[in-house]
Amino acid sequence: MANTYTQIYIQIVFAVKGRQNLIAKEKREELHKFITGIVTNRGQKLFAVFAMPDHVHILVSIGPTILISDLVRDIKAGSSKFINDKKWTKEKFNWQEGYGAFSYSKSSVDSVVKYILNQEEHHKNKTFKNEYLDFLEKFDIEYNPKYLFDWIE
Repeated sequence: MANTYTQIYIQIVFAVKGRQNLIAKEKREELHKFITGIVTNRGQKLFAVFAMPDHVHILVSIGPTILISDLVRDIKAGSSKFINDKKWTKEKFNWQEGYGAFSYSKSSVDSVVKYILNQEEHHKNKTFKNEYLDFLEKFDIEYNPKYLFDWIE
């Protein structure tokens, strides 16, 4: 019987609803561990995760048994519930609708991991909005600005 073999590397990016700075630095590691558990429990491999106060980057290797949209839904729903159960925010925590998913070759994995883990330094010079728009341009993704994240200027 033939088997299916894949190795697809995807960087997933999504934002806090309203782009509020709600992910506290001191809570970051706990959130990373929780997201890692979701990815692992769904049978996927996590290479890197980093939560900024207003958005998250994740690099996963995704197999043929799951849709990217299902994995993102599970990560966002599970982590929202986790944050709300822990009462990390005064009001109900939610992620914004939508996400970015960008594919990479195996030869790019190390540099993408370094990029994700270096988010704090990176965002000293570039806003999340500019970073996200750069991703869309780099990957030649057509988009309607009306349907991008709600940006705080």
